[in-house]
Amino acid sequence: MIRSTLRRALIGAAFGIAALALPAGAQQAYPSRTITVVVPFAAGGPTDTVTRLVAEAMSRDLGQTVVVENVGGAGGTLGAARVAQARPDGYTLLMHHIGMGTTPTLYRRLSYDPVGGFETIGLVTEVPMTIIARKDIPAANLQELAALVRKETTKLNYANAGIGAASHLCGLLLQKAIDAPMTTVPYRGTGPAMTDLIAGTVDLMCDQTTNTTEQIRAGAVKVFAVTTPQRLPSLPDVPTTAEGGLPGMEVTIWHGLYAPKGTPEEIRLRLSRALQVALRAPALIQRFADLGTAPVAQDRATPEAHRAFWQADIAKWRPVIQAAGQYAD
Repeated sequence: MIRSTLRRALIGAAFGIAALALPAGAQQAYPSRTITVVVPFAAGGPTDTVTRLVAEAMSRDLGQTVVVENVGGAGGTLGAARVAQARPDGYTLLMHHIGMGTTPTLYRRLSYDPVGGFETIGLVTEVPMTIIARKDIPAANLQELAALVRKETTKLNYANAGIGAASHLCGLLLQKAIDAPMTTVPYRGTGPAMTDLIAGTVDLMCDQTTNTTEQIRAGAVKVFAVTTPQRLPSLPDVPTTAEGGLPGMEVTIWHGLYAPKGTPEEIRLRLSRALQVALRAPALIQRFADLGTAPVAQDRATPEAHRAFWQADIAKWRPVIQAAGQYAD
């Protein structure tokens, strides 16, 4: 009896030692539990909308629940810091937009490395922007709106979702194109800014079609232009900025998926494959189309393509921000 018990104990110990000697990935396949995707903005905004659609589609391929956590504030840097400082095990990710390209210049002091603190997973989408206003603003087209801004520059105000948000960046370009400043009213997210625009509390905003298309179709706001070279199938009656007299006012807001620095390559590749599968899902493609956007091509939903695009965008925005002289700190 004693010998039998001792034999079982020795065998169990041997198996335990062997398990410890195995690579971490061999002990438990990834993913084995819920994955959290941090959105560094308030719920209800365009990045939140994109993330929830992608998370749902990715969860089916990964075989695990993918939940969204909103960590808003400080132009997206609070949520980004949360992910940069997380354990690099593939269970805490970040979905961010063009702000990842502007943060390295816009913020001169951060608690994390805005470039070196992350691994890229893949690009997701490039979302057009729309120039919109309260529905009773006295302007019928973009040229009249520009003239009104120049005339009432101290009276009209421009809403955005906070410094570094897509609406803030678009506003910088809009003021540069019109060649007139506006009073800026920053909010803690796109949702609250849109609510006040609909109520007429603020006058203007420039934001992503994922957040504005439904409000435009409902007549809750007045739309003046889309910031793309061609008109959008989802908003065929809305002219481009070039058609409206502002040919240099073109911008799209891209989104990408990130993991903390040091996340193993096999996990990053698994996430990238799941992202590519998600972006091919007919339901996601249709929902994106309804919101005025589309998934990126498959070869752009890779870590390598994402990082190259990100680095180029940092270089693109640096002189724009430096010329404006507007820094978040």
